[in-house]
Amino acid sequence: MAGPLSHIRVLDLSRILAGPWASQNLADLGAEVIKIERPGTGDDTRDWGPPFLKDRKGKETHQSAYFLSVNRGKKSVTLDISKPEGQKIARDLASKSDVLIENYKAGGLARYGLAYDDVKTINPKIIYCSITGFGQTGPHAQRPGYDFIFQGMGGLMSITGERDGEPGGGPQKVGIAVTDVLTGMYASLAITAAITHRERTGQGQYIDLALLDTIVAFGANQIFNYFTSGEVPRRYGNAHANLLPYEVFATADGHVILAAGNDSQFASFCNAAERPGLAEDARFRTMPDRIRNRVELIPLVRDIMKRHTSRDWIARLEAANVPCGPINNYKEVFEDPQVEHRGLKIEMPHPLSGTVPGIASPMRFSETPVTYDMPPPLLGQHTREVLTDVLGISEAEIEQLAARKVI
Repeated sequence: MAGPLSHIRVLDLSRILAGPWASQNLADLGAEVIKIERPGTGDDTRDWGPPFLKDRKGKETHQSAYFLSVNRGKKSVTLDISKPEGQKIARDLASKSDVLIENYKAGGLARYGLAYDDVKTINPKIIYCSITGFGQTGPHAQRPGYDFIFQGMGGLMSITGERDGEPGGGPQKVGIAVTDVLTGMYASLAITAAITHRERTGQGQYIDLALLDTIVAFGANQIFNYFTSGEVPRRYGNAHANLLPYEVFATADGHVILAAGNDSQFASFCNAAERPGLAEDARFRTMPDRIRNRVELIPLVRDIMKRHTSRDWIARLEAANVPCGPINNYKEVFEDPQVEHRGLKIEMPHPLSGTVPGIASPMRFSETPVTYDMPPPLLGQHTREVLTDVLGISEAEIEQLAARKVI
Protein backbone atom coordinates (compact mmCIF):
# COMPACT_ATOMS: atom_id res chain seq x y z
CA MET A 1 0.00 0.00 0.00
CA ALA A 2 1.34 3.41 -0.98
CA GLY A 3 2.52 5.67 1.83
CA PRO A 4 0.95 9.09 2.48
CA LEU A 5 3.84 10.83 0.70
CA SER A 6 4.11 8.40 -2.22
CA HIS A 7 3.38 11.29 -4.61
CA ILE A 8 6.42 13.25 -3.41
CA ARG A 9 9.97 13.17 -4.77
CA VAL A 10 12.77 14.43 -2.51
CA LEU A 11 16.21 15.49 -3.73
CA ASP A 12 18.49 14.99 -0.74
CA LEU A 13 21.76 16.93 -0.83
CA SER A 14 22.38 16.44 2.89
CA ARG A 15 24.79 14.23 4.76
CA ILE A 16 25.79 13.18 8.31
CA LEU A 17 22.66 13.11 10.52
CA ALA A 18 20.13 15.95 10.73
CA GLY A 19 19.30 16.08 7.01
CA PRO A 20 19.41 12.30 6.46
CA TRP A 21 17.17 11.82 9.51
CA ALA A 22 14.60 14.12 7.92
CA SER A 23 14.79 12.45 4.53
CA GLN A 24 14.55 8.98 6.10
CA ASN A 25 11.34 10.06 7.82
CA LEU A 26 9.98 11.20 4.46
CA ALA A 27 11.07 7.92 2.88
CA ASP A 28 9.27 6.01 5.64
CA LEU A 29 6.17 7.99 4.70
CA GLY A 30 6.47 6.78 1.13
CA ALA A 31 8.38 9.59 -0.58
CA GLU A 32 10.89 8.78 -3.30
CA VAL A 33 14.18 10.05 -1.88
CA ILE A 34 17.14 10.54 -4.21
CA LYS A 35 20.30 10.86 -2.14
CA ILE A 36 23.13 12.69 -3.89
CA GLU A 37 26.60 11.51 -2.79
CA ARG A 38 30.16 12.30 -3.76
CA PRO A 39 31.61 9.80 -6.26
CA GLY A 40 34.08 7.46 -4.61
CA THR A 41 33.43 8.45 -1.00
CA GLY A 42 29.76 9.23 -0.51
CA ASP A 43 28.19 10.46 2.69
CA ASP A 44 30.83 11.09 5.37
CA THR A 45 29.17 8.61 7.71
CA ARG A 46 29.78 5.64 5.40
CA ASP A 47 33.25 5.52 6.99
CA TRP A 48 32.14 6.27 10.56
CA GLY A 49 32.98 2.85 11.96
CA PRO A 50 33.58 0.32 13.27
CA PRO A 51 31.17 -1.28 13.64
CA PHE A 52 30.54 -2.12 9.99
CA LEU A 53 27.95 -4.44 8.49
CA LYS A 54 29.34 -7.92 7.81
CA ASP A 55 28.69 -9.72 4.53
CA ARG A 56 27.40 -13.28 4.16
CA LYS A 57 30.90 -14.62 4.86
CA GLY A 58 31.34 -12.58 8.03
CA LYS A 59 33.73 -10.10 6.45
CA GLU A 60 33.41 -6.40 7.20
CA THR A 61 31.87 -4.30 4.42
CA HIS A 62 32.14 -0.54 3.95
CA GLN A 63 28.60 -0.03 5.29
CA SER A 64 28.95 1.58 8.73
CA ALA A 65 26.27 1.07 11.36
CA TYR A 66 26.00 4.87 11.60
CA PHE A 67 25.18 5.25 7.90
CA LEU A 68 22.77 2.31 7.98
CA SER A 69 20.83 3.86 10.84
CA VAL A 70 19.60 6.93 8.91
CA ASN A 71 19.49 6.07 5.21
CA ARG A 72 16.93 3.36 4.56
CA GLY A 73 14.37 3.84 1.82
CA LYS A 74 16.63 6.02 -0.35
CA LYS A 75 18.19 5.82 -3.79
CA SER A 76 21.90 6.64 -3.95
CA VAL A 77 23.11 8.69 -6.91
CA THR A 78 26.77 9.64 -7.15
CA LEU A 79 27.24 13.10 -8.61
CA ASP A 80 30.09 15.58 -8.58
CA ILE A 81 28.36 18.94 -8.23
CA SER A 82 31.68 20.79 -8.41
CA LYS A 83 31.63 20.12 -12.16
CA PRO A 84 29.31 22.01 -14.51
CA GLU A 85 27.83 18.76 -15.86
CA GLY A 86 27.08 17.62 -12.33
CA GLN A 87 25.47 20.94 -11.48
CA LYS A 88 23.23 20.70 -14.53
CA ILE A 89 22.11 17.19 -13.57
CA ALA A 90 21.39 18.37 -10.01
CA ARG A 91 19.31 21.28 -11.33
CA ASP A 92 17.48 18.95 -13.72
CA LEU A 93 16.67 16.64 -10.81
CA ALA A 94 15.54 19.63 -8.73
CA SER A 95 13.23 20.70 -11.54
CA LYS A 96 11.50 17.33 -11.27
CA SER A 97 11.41 17.18 -7.46
CA ASP A 98 8.93 18.40 -4.88
CA VAL A 99 11.41 18.88 -2.03
CA LEU A 100 15.12 19.66 -1.78
CA ILE A 101 17.00 19.15 1.48
CA GLU A 102 20.55 20.44 1.99
CA ASN A 103 22.91 21.06 4.89
CA TYR A 104 25.79 22.95 3.32
CA LYS A 105 27.15 26.05 5.07
CA ALA A 106 24.91 29.09 4.73
CA GLY A 107 25.03 30.13 1.09
CA GLY A 108 27.33 27.25 0.19
CA LEU A 109 25.29 25.94 -2.73
CA ALA A 110 25.14 29.31 -4.48
CA ARG A 111 28.55 28.73 -6.07
CA TYR A 112 27.13 25.61 -7.74
CA GLY A 113 24.00 27.34 -8.99
CA LEU A 114 21.92 25.32 -6.54
CA ALA A 115 20.82 27.93 -4.01
CA TYR A 116 17.11 28.45 -3.43
CA ASP A 117 17.02 31.49 -5.71
CA ASP A 118 18.56 29.39 -8.49
CA VAL A 119 16.29 26.40 -8.03
CA LYS A 120 13.03 28.30 -7.66
CA THR A 121 13.55 29.93 -11.08
CA ILE A 122 13.30 26.49 -12.68
CA ASN A 123 10.84 25.02 -10.17
CA PRO A 124 8.77 27.72 -8.43
CA LYS A 125 6.86 25.09 -6.45
CA ILE A 126 9.97 23.58 -4.87
CA ILE A 127 10.05 23.22 -1.09
CA TYR A 128 13.67 23.94 -0.27
CA CYS A 129 14.86 23.06 3.25
CA SER A 130 18.26 24.29 4.44
CA ILE A 131 19.70 22.86 7.65
CA THR A 132 22.66 24.67 9.20
CA GLY A 133 24.22 25.14 12.60
CA PHE A 134 23.22 28.75 13.21
CA GLY A 135 20.71 29.53 10.48
CA GLN A 136 20.97 31.67 7.37
CA THR A 137 21.16 35.01 9.19
CA GLY A 138 22.85 36.52 12.23
CA PRO A 139 26.41 37.09 13.44
CA HIS A 140 27.20 33.36 13.66
CA ALA A 141 25.60 32.28 10.38
CA GLN A 142 28.92 31.34 8.77
CA ARG A 143 30.27 29.40 11.73
CA PRO A 144 30.46 25.60 11.57
CA GLY A 145 29.14 23.57 14.47
CA TYR A 146 28.39 20.07 15.68
CA ASP A 147 25.72 18.63 17.94
CA PHE A 148 28.07 18.66 20.95
CA ILE A 149 28.66 22.40 20.54
CA PHE A 150 24.94 23.13 20.41
CA GLN A 151 24.14 21.00 23.44
CA GLY A 152 26.49 23.34 25.29
CA MET A 153 25.48 26.63 23.66
CA GLY A 154 21.76 25.92 23.79
CA GLY A 155 21.66 25.26 27.54
CA LEU A 156 21.06 21.51 27.52
CA MET A 157 24.35 20.64 29.19
CA SER A 158 23.70 23.19 31.94
CA ILE A 159 20.76 21.08 33.13
CA THR A 160 22.15 17.63 32.26
CA GLY A 161 24.45 15.71 34.56
CA GLU A 162 24.79 15.14 38.27
CA ARG A 163 24.35 18.08 40.61
CA ASP A 164 27.36 20.28 41.25
CA GLY A 165 29.18 19.13 44.35
CA GLU A 166 28.03 15.52 43.93
CA PRO A 167 30.36 12.75 42.70
CA GLY A 168 30.50 13.02 38.90
CA GLY A 169 28.92 16.46 39.01
CA GLY A 170 29.28 18.89 36.15
CA PRO A 171 27.96 19.46 32.64
CA GLN A 172 27.14 16.37 30.61
CA LYS A 173 25.99 15.87 27.04
CA VAL A 174 23.16 13.53 26.11
CA GLY A 175 24.30 10.10 24.89
CA ILE A 176 22.98 10.57 21.34
CA ALA A 177 23.30 13.52 18.97
CA VAL A 178 19.96 14.83 20.15
CA THR A 179 20.30 18.23 18.46
CA ASP A 180 20.74 16.62 15.05
CA VAL A 181 17.90 14.17 15.55
CA LEU A 182 15.52 16.86 16.79
CA THR A 183 16.45 19.16 13.91
CA GLY A 184 15.71 16.31 11.51
CA MET A 185 12.34 15.82 13.16
CA TYR A 186 11.51 19.53 12.94
CA ALA A 187 12.61 19.48 9.30
CA SER A 188 10.28 16.55 8.59
CA LEU A 189 7.38 18.40 10.19
CA ALA A 190 8.16 21.67 8.43
CA ILE A 191 8.43 19.95 5.05
CA THR A 192 5.15 18.09 5.42
CA ALA A 193 3.47 21.32 6.52
CA ALA A 194 4.90 23.09 3.47
CA ILE A 195 3.63 20.27 1.25
CA THR A 196 0.14 20.78 2.67
CA HIS A 197 0.39 24.53 2.09
CA ARG A 198 1.51 23.99 -1.51
CA GLU A 199 -1.30 21.56 -2.19
CA ARG A 200 -3.76 24.24 -1.06
CA THR A 201 -2.13 27.27 -2.69
CA GLY A 202 0.33 26.05 -5.32
CA GLN A 203 3.16 27.92 -3.57
CA GLY A 204 6.56 26.49 -2.82
CA GLN A 205 8.73 28.00 -0.10
CA TYR A 206 12.07 28.15 1.67
CA ILE A 207 12.65 26.58 5.10
CA ASP A 208 15.53 27.80 7.26
CA LEU A 209 16.30 25.33 10.07
CA ALA A 210 19.11 25.86 12.57
CA LEU A 211 20.49 23.39 15.09
CA LEU A 212 20.88 26.19 17.63
CA ASP A 213 17.23 27.24 17.25
CA THR A 214 16.14 23.63 17.69
CA ILE A 215 18.03 22.89 20.88
CA VAL A 216 16.91 26.18 22.44
CA ALA A 217 13.28 25.37 21.59
CA PHE A 218 13.83 21.95 23.14
CA GLY A 219 14.39 23.69 26.49
CA ALA A 220 10.62 23.83 26.89
CA ASN A 221 9.51 23.86 30.54
CA GLN A 222 13.03 24.44 31.87
CA ILE A 223 13.24 27.72 29.97
CA PHE A 224 9.78 28.72 31.14
CA ASN A 225 10.84 28.01 34.70
CA TYR A 226 13.57 30.59 34.12
CA PHE A 227 11.27 33.07 32.37
CA THR A 228 8.72 32.79 35.18
CA SER A 229 10.97 32.77 38.23
CA GLY A 230 14.10 34.54 37.04
CA GLU A 231 16.12 31.68 38.54
CA VAL A 232 18.54 29.93 36.21
CA PRO A 233 17.74 26.17 36.09
CA ARG A 234 20.47 23.91 37.38
CA ARG A 235 21.43 20.28 37.10
CA TYR A 236 19.42 17.77 39.10
CA GLY A 237 21.09 14.58 37.90
CA ASN A 238 18.31 12.02 37.53
CA ALA A 239 15.90 14.13 39.57
CA HIS A 240 13.24 16.51 38.24
CA ALA A 241 12.96 20.22 38.90
CA ASN A 242 9.16 20.23 39.26
CA LEU A 243 8.22 16.68 40.30
CA LEU A 244 9.24 14.36 43.10
CA PRO A 245 9.93 11.70 43.98
CA TYR A 246 10.84 11.47 40.30
CA GLU A 247 14.32 10.03 39.85
CA VAL A 248 16.50 6.93 39.99
CA PHE A 249 16.70 5.15 43.33
CA ALA A 250 19.04 2.39 44.46
CA THR A 251 17.32 -0.84 45.47
CA ALA A 252 18.61 -3.90 47.32
CA ASP A 253 20.15 -5.22 44.11
CA GLY A 254 20.18 -2.45 41.49
CA HIS A 255 18.27 0.65 40.50
CA VAL A 256 14.67 1.59 39.64
CA ILE A 257 13.10 4.72 38.20
CA LEU A 258 10.31 5.99 40.44
CA ALA A 259 8.18 8.66 38.78
CA ALA A 260 5.37 9.79 41.06
CA GLY A 261 4.01 12.64 38.96
CA ASN A 262 1.06 13.71 41.12
CA ASP A 263 -0.31 13.58 44.66
CA SER A 264 -2.39 10.48 44.04
CA GLN A 265 0.60 8.55 42.72
CA PHE A 266 2.69 9.66 45.68
CA ALA A 267 0.02 8.38 48.07
CA SER A 268 -0.08 5.09 46.16
CA PHE A 269 3.69 4.82 46.42
CA CYS A 270 3.53 5.38 50.17
CA ASN A 271 0.94 2.62 50.51
CA ALA A 272 3.01 0.23 48.35
CA ALA A 273 6.03 1.09 50.50
CA GLU A 274 4.02 0.40 53.66
CA ARG A 275 4.56 4.00 54.76
CA PRO A 276 1.09 5.58 54.28
CA GLY A 277 1.82 8.22 56.89
CA LEU A 278 4.28 9.95 54.58
CA ALA A 279 1.47 11.01 52.27
CA GLU A 280 -0.27 12.71 55.18
CA ASP A 281 2.83 14.46 56.47
CA ALA A 282 2.24 18.20 56.10
CA ARG A 283 5.69 18.58 54.54
CA PHE A 284 4.87 16.19 51.70
CA ARG A 285 1.10 16.33 51.18
CA THR A 286 1.14 18.22 47.85
CA MET A 287 3.65 18.51 45.04
CA PRO A 288 4.61 22.11 45.97
CA ASP A 289 5.11 20.89 49.55
CA ARG A 290 7.37 18.10 48.37
CA ILE A 291 9.39 20.41 46.13
CA ARG A 292 9.92 22.86 48.98
CA ASN A 293 10.96 20.00 51.28
CA ARG A 294 12.98 18.00 48.79
CA VAL A 295 15.98 17.81 51.12
CA GLU A 296 13.90 16.09 53.82
CA LEU A 297 11.88 13.75 51.56
CA ILE A 298 14.45 12.26 49.21
CA PRO A 299 16.65 10.67 51.90
CA LEU A 300 13.53 9.01 53.35
CA VAL A 301 12.59 7.58 49.94
CA ARG A 302 16.17 6.41 49.35
CA ASP A 303 16.10 4.48 52.61
CA ILE A 304 12.72 2.92 51.76
CA MET A 305 13.78 1.85 48.25
CA LYS A 306 16.85 -0.01 49.52
CA ARG A 307 14.66 -2.45 51.44
CA HIS A 308 13.51 -4.48 48.41
CA THR A 309 14.91 -5.74 45.12
CA SER A 310 14.30 -4.01 41.82
CA ARG A 311 11.99 -6.79 40.63
CA ASP A 312 9.99 -6.59 43.85
CA TRP A 313 9.64 -2.82 43.62
CA ILE A 314 8.50 -2.90 40.00
CA ALA A 315 5.87 -5.51 40.88
CA ARG A 316 4.67 -3.50 43.89
CA LEU A 317 4.59 -0.18 42.07
CA GLU A 318 2.94 -1.50 38.92
CA ALA A 319 0.25 -3.12 41.08
CA ALA A 320 -0.28 0.26 42.77
CA ASN A 321 -0.41 2.04 39.38
CA VAL A 322 2.68 4.09 40.18
CA PRO A 323 4.86 4.87 37.12
CA CYS A 324 8.19 3.07 37.41
CA GLY A 325 10.66 1.19 35.30
CA PRO A 326 14.03 -0.48 34.98
CA ILE A 327 17.15 1.04 33.44
CA ASN A 328 17.79 -1.16 30.43
CA ASN A 329 20.85 -1.42 28.26
CA TYR A 330 20.09 -1.83 24.56
CA LYS A 331 20.32 -5.62 24.74
CA GLU A 332 17.66 -5.56 27.45
CA VAL A 333 15.56 -3.06 25.49
CA PHE A 334 15.08 -5.51 22.64
CA GLU A 335 14.34 -8.36 25.06
CA ASP A 336 11.47 -6.42 26.60
CA PRO A 337 8.16 -8.14 25.73
CA GLN A 338 6.49 -4.83 24.88
CA VAL A 339 9.31 -3.90 22.51
CA GLU A 340 9.09 -7.35 20.93
CA HIS A 341 5.31 -7.06 20.61
CA ARG A 342 5.58 -3.67 18.93
CA GLY A 343 8.08 -5.07 16.43
CA LEU A 344 10.63 -2.32 17.04
CA LYS A 345 13.46 -4.38 15.55
CA ILE A 346 13.01 -4.97 11.84
CA GLU A 347 14.94 -6.84 9.18
CA MET A 348 15.42 -5.63 5.62
CA PRO A 349 16.93 -7.47 2.65
CA HIS A 350 20.47 -6.35 1.83
CA PRO A 351 22.60 -7.28 -1.20
CA LEU A 352 25.80 -7.78 0.82
CA SER A 353 24.68 -9.38 4.07
CA GLY A 354 21.40 -10.99 3.08
CA THR A 355 19.55 -8.97 5.69
CA VAL A 356 20.26 -5.85 7.71
CA PRO A 357 18.58 -4.95 11.00
CA GLY A 358 16.81 -1.69 11.59
CA ILE A 359 14.58 0.16 14.03
CA ALA A 360 10.93 0.48 13.14
CA SER A 361 9.45 3.90 12.62
CA PRO A 362 7.29 4.96 15.58
CA MET A 363 4.73 6.34 13.10
CA ARG A 364 1.87 3.83 12.91
CA PHE A 365 -0.84 4.39 10.30
CA SER A 366 -4.06 2.39 9.99
CA GLU A 367 -4.42 2.97 6.24
CA THR A 368 -0.91 3.70 4.94
CA PRO A 369 1.51 1.65 7.06
CA VAL A 370 5.25 2.20 6.86
CA THR A 371 7.01 -0.50 4.85
CA TYR A 372 10.67 -1.47 4.89
CA ASP A 373 11.37 -2.63 1.36
CA MET A 374 14.47 -0.57 0.60
CA PRO A 375 17.57 -1.00 2.78
CA PRO A 376 20.19 1.74 3.04
CA PRO A 377 21.70 1.92 -0.45
CA LEU A 378 25.16 1.00 -1.63
CA LEU A 379 27.14 3.99 -2.86
CA GLY A 380 25.82 4.98 -6.29
CA GLN A 381 23.54 1.95 -6.43
CA HIS A 382 20.75 3.83 -8.22
CA THR A 383 22.73 6.33 -10.31
CA ARG A 384 21.97 4.83 -13.70
CA GLU A 385 18.38 4.01 -12.79
CA VAL A 386 17.59 7.57 -11.71
CA LEU A 387 19.37 9.28 -14.58
CA THR A 388 17.54 7.06 -17.05
CA ASP A 389 14.07 6.96 -15.46
CA VAL A 390 13.84 10.51 -14.12
CA LEU A 391 15.90 12.51 -16.61
CA GLY A 392 15.78 10.28 -19.68
CA ILE A 393 19.57 10.30 -20.12
CA SER A 394 20.74 7.68 -22.60
CA GLU A 395 23.12 4.85 -21.76
CA ALA A 396 25.75 6.39 -24.03
CA GLU A 397 25.54 9.74 -22.21
CA ILE A 398 25.77 7.96 -18.87
CA GLU A 399 28.94 6.21 -20.01
CA GLN A 400 30.42 9.56 -21.00
CA LEU A 401 29.51 11.08 -17.63
CA ALA A 402 31.15 8.13 -15.88
CA ALA A 403 34.27 8.46 -18.00
CA ARG A 404 34.55 12.14 -17.01
CA LYS A 405 33.96 11.15 -13.35
CA VAL A 406 30.86 13.35 -13.11
CA ILE A 407 29.00 10.33 -11.67
